[in-house]
Amino acid sequence: MVDIQMTRLTLHTPDSAPSASRAYVERAIANNGFLPNLIGVLANAPVALETYLTVSEINSRASLNLRERETVQITAARIHGCEFCVAGHSALAVKKAQLPAAAVVALQQGRDTGDTRLDAVRAFTEAVIAARGGVPDEALQAFRQADYSDQQALEVVLGVALATLCNFANTLAQSPVNPQLEAFRPGVLHA
Repeated sequence: MVDIQMTRLTLHTPDSAPSASRAYVERAIANNGFLPNLIGVLANAPVALETYLTVSEINSRASLNLRERETVQITAARIHGCEFCVAGHSALAVKKAQLPAAAVVALQQGRDTGDTRLDAVRAFTEAVIAARGGVPDEALQAFRQADYSDQQALEVVLGVALATLCNFANTLAQSPVNPQLEAFRPGVLHA
């Protein structure tokens, strides 16, 4: 028997996922040790799941380091109201990027982390989202003054695009936070 959970959209398991999504679902389980609910939702549309995983892999090759990329992801998820993605990227920021919990909590709350470069990434990400890319000259200049390049400004846009796909998919589906990510939810993670 296949145990399919329902959110507003079907939350697939490895057994219930459409055949075109199954290899991606298995890859996500291998990479995470569990099936993130985002993947279970995106499995409904194999091309959406493939896009998410492909763009994630491309984003991982950006010149922004992992801490900076996770700053973009947490900031976008906070602004977009996706608690699932805030929790998921907070877990990555703590576990893989080795960001102190206090810095991650600050990002979850939209506050300065105390790291000037990460704070510049957060502020620029906020400006990109607020202005839909049409950031004021001073926002771009502040990002450049933090020793970031035009390439990295576009990589922030790439990160926002990636975040938008998963934030909006989770919000549409009303995906619950996986138990493995509960400790990283806003208000639960403590410095």
